[in-house]
Amino acid sequence: MKILFVSSEVAPFAKTGGLADVAGALPKALRKLGHDVRIVMPAYRGVLSRFPFAVTGISVQVPVGGFIEQADVWQGEIAGVPVYLVDHPGYFNREGLYGSTAGDFPDNDERFGFFCHAALELCKWLDFVPDAIHGNDWQCGLLPVFLHTVYRADPFFAATGTLFTIHNLGYQGHFPPTLLKLFGLPAELNRIDALEFYGAIALLKGGVVFSDVVTTVSDSYCREIQTPEYGHGFDGILRARHNRLFGVLNGLDPDDWDPQLLPAHPFSVQDLAGKAACKRALQQELGLKAEAEIPLIVMVSRLDRQKGFELIEEAWDELMALPVQFALLGSGNRELEERFATRARKHRGRFALTTGFNEDLSRRFYAGGDLFLMPSLYEPCGLSQLIALRYGTLPVVRSTGGLADTIIDPQQNVAHANGFSFGPYTAPALLDCLARALQVFATKASWQGMMRYAMKQEFTWQVAAHRYLELYRLAREVRRDSRR
Repeated sequence: MKILFVSSEVAPFAKTGGLADVAGALPKALRKLGHDVRIVMPAYRGVLSRFPFAVTGISVQVPVGGFIEQADVWQGEIAGVPVYLVDHPGYFNREGLYGSTAGDFPDNDERFGFFCHAALELCKWLDFVPDAIHGNDWQCGLLPVFLHTVYRADPFFAATGTLFTIHNLGYQGHFPPTLLKLFGLPAELNRIDALEFYGAIALLKGGVVFSDVVTTVSDSYCREIQTPEYGHGFDGILRARHNRLFGVLNGLDPDDWDPQLLPAHPFSVQDLAGKAACKRALQQELGLKAEAEIPLIVMVSRLDRQKGFELIEEAWDELMALPVQFALLGSGNRELEERFATRARKHRGRFALTTGFNEDLSRRFYAGGDLFLMPSLYEPCGLSQLIALRYGTLPVVRSTGGLADTIIDPQQNVAHANGFSFGPYTAPALLDCLARALQVFATKASWQGMMRYAMKQEFTWQVAAHRYLELYRLAREVRRDSRR
């Protein structure tokens, strides 16, 4: 198949979250299965200077607000998969991907509307007729809208199916209805059965309503988002598309997260000695007491309510009363950062906070921790718990979304347990779960047995890639049937 994969961020070139990891990994898995996959992303500031991209000589033109906006196109690759950068400095040569410390960029609708239209024009320049176009999150929500309007009568895309993936329903891309006129889209799209959402235009709704197939990143999250509790106002819209809505669990590239390839203190299922050395080195690096018998809880996360920080704050005094150490790496909400910085000063030697994000340090967290804490309010899929499993750092999670689909608690199945989970979104439930984890930690044989089982878990992209191929074919069939 010919597949155009369009994403606003792709690892390793630009990343704010899990979307970039998916966009950098799934196309590689599809290529390994013999398919022609092309990736398109914006040329953000610094990408061209840090990575080897070549000039293509292609310049795409897109009408925006009565003017023609132009972008040059650069080409690179990831493991043989072509990657095209849409280079429009006015839109993408900025400090952040979607905003700055002052907030979201006010013209994000124009930026990513242009990007979507440019990606489609690029196909024509390349003479690349995709069997399926795979868009991701609200930034790509106008892809199927353009295909249903601007390109509706264009034979180039006549047999192209569209698949749209919701990575996080909490981000919907709300903008004023004036964006329709900006891109020459019909005013009728400002209706409840099209893009209108509580007086605004929701770009995510464009992807959900107009795509041939809609996916999200785990079976449990797929069910959850069709309920009022987790639907963020979209539950009715999603229930209306339930027969074309599917959950596909994300995977990991095992070569990217291999404890045997650690530069210092490598280890494996057969030889865990390096794991203890990783823990000791991390404790020393963070200013924690280097004792093997003290359970080290680690967390690599965006500091955001979604990630369960209100539970951690509510349980804080009881957490610090436990015989544990706690290390947190991440950034996000400024007030949360300040409150946890205060806690780090108060509990020096017990709690270590590192703000910002550092890829190498995050690997040392995964490798050196005993428990990986992930008490999310909701979690579409989650990659962190899958990475933690690879390093034998047992996840402690709230049973929601992809966490429910990947982590098995001993109370569910002791023979196949790979972590610990709790259900109610309450501090007592979190503390009870941690207490059970510490009981197992106290028994070395049981703990190492769980570690080894966890490290053997395989959540690879191969399974997901096969499923996506089935859904690309379905999208193409739906598209063809709709044109008969």
